[in-house]
Amino acid sequence: MDIITFLAEQKIKEAIEKGELDNLSCKGKKIEIEDLSFVPEELRASYKILKNAGVLPEELQMQREIKQIEDLLEYCFDDEERGVLKRKLTEKQLRFNILMEKRGRSLAYYEYVNKINSKLSK
Repeated sequence: MDIITFLAEQKIKEAIEKGELDNLSCKGKKIEIEDLSFVPEELRASYKILKNAGVLPEELQMQREIKQIEDLLEYCFDDEERGVLKRKLTEKQLRFNILMEKRGRSLAYYEYVNKINSKLSK
């Protein structure tokens, strides 16, 4: 055990003895370790910072906007407004497809990954 690990363990033990860790919001809950193996090692710190700040990659932000428009369409009963929403949806979907192709991922690839993920999560 190196000196830093030893000091960290000592500080944790002291905090436990003083009761400083008794009122943590995550106490008793399983800690989920995030798999960052798909992120290059030199980008992991910046990835975590952006994720914790709530910043989404452009493609995920576009997907969120597409979903919002689809939800609006589902509850829209005004024909004129539906037409506007459908045009917005088509534009967003086209931009998303172009972005994915620029990044080397076609729409077919993206749909395939989504299907696999949904089957694995069942």
